[in-house]
Amino acid sequence: MKFARIGEVGREIPVVVAEDHYLDLSGITDDIDGAFLAGPLDRVADAVREGSLPRIEFGGRRIGAPIARPSAVICVGMNYAAHAAESGAKPPEDLVVFLKTPNTVAGPDDDVAIPPGSTKTDWEVELGVVIGRRASYLASPDEALSHVAGYTLVNDLSEREWQIERSGGQWSKGKAFPGFSPTGPWLVTADEIDPSGLRLRSWVNGEPRQDSSTADMIFDVGQIVWRLSQFLALEPGDLIMTGTPEGVALSGRFPYLSAGDVVEVEIDGLGRQRQVTR
Repeated sequence: MKFARIGEVGREIPVVVAEDHYLDLSGITDDIDGAFLAGPLDRVADAVREGSLPRIEFGGRRIGAPIARPSAVICVGMNYAAHAAESGAKPPEDLVVFLKTPNTVAGPDDDVAIPPGSTKTDWEVELGVVIGRRASYLASPDEALSHVAGYTLVNDLSEREWQIERSGGQWSKGKAFPGFSPTGPWLVTADEIDPSGLRLRSWVNGEPRQDSSTADMIFDVGQIVWRLSQFLALEPGDLIMTGTPEGVALSGRFPYLSAGDVVEVEIDGLGRQRQVTR
């Protein structure tokens, strides 16, 4: 199933997307959040089959992030060897982890404000993993996959001066600006997605930037969730960003973003985003 949230900021309506129709889930849940994802989703599938959910006319409405504000946004860095190389680093032997604040989560097509004075704002297409069951001290990567509710598309926007030059070792300084985690358009349930070989791409002003596959991740989804669970508890609705492939501005091959640029990111089966910077 594909879940989404449509409407203005703070007033999004939870929907399930079925055959390109938006079906209102308000009679089943108040939102696409941890409590909903932790519960049985069969009732949604049954309602879709029965035709009992009201159809919503999309009509150009805003698409919000497909999950309500998570309790945590946990990010994995340097998870593609080629990206580590273009960043001047060796591939990590264990997870490189940093955090974003939940209020960075924005709609997939919302405008992005470049931070005041920034000359090093960057893009990063990433596979997002959404937790469906609490995960703590899991026994194995295989067990970890059963705690995943689904997958989504994320642009892990980054301000590299704050991340690297002014970081004091804390990457989150360059990652937590408002709206720096455009998410969606959909949350696709785990039974419909094989995360091991998805194509990821990005463009700036229509010019290709990144083109890779999740098959090139150093730590796959099962490994990421399992390893994270050894030192923190993942709650239903939490969002994990799994790293980006090569092709970002940090490489020195492309200019950083400036006002008026158009950034697009896409992952097979998870949709496409488009942000205009300002």
